Amino acid sequence: QVQLVESGGGLVQVGGSLRLSCAASGRTFGLYAMAWFRQAPGKEREIVASISRTSANIYYADSVKGRFTISRDNAKNTVFLQMNSLKAEDTALYYCATSPVGRWDYAPDWNFWGQGTQVTVSS
Repeated sequence: QVQLVESGGGLVQVGGSLRLSCAASGRTFGLYAMAWFRQAPGKEREIVASISRTSANIYYADSVKGRFTISRDNAKNTVFLQMNSLKAEDTALYYCATSPVGRWDYAPDWNFWGQGTQVTVSS
């Protein structure tokens, strides 16, 4: 079992930056791929970025490429999402997830989730 706690969300103006963190419990953190998803009101949960166990494989949604950076520190059981050049359309509840069992871009295929942290980008 893995428990995830996100932090770092908040209110920021268009063009600003935020850094999200996701702290994981459990000694098996380093065994799992990690991902950030987001969900805006009235929309489905969508993949933002994912990172493999060793950070060798990283994926970004087209909408965030060049602006967001995912990273992880296995020694600290933490995954990060650096978000730069934020846009109003980035406003959403951001979740971290771990332990994928199928498609990495499909939310239902991830086993463990945090409670989410709200990101609001004002114009």
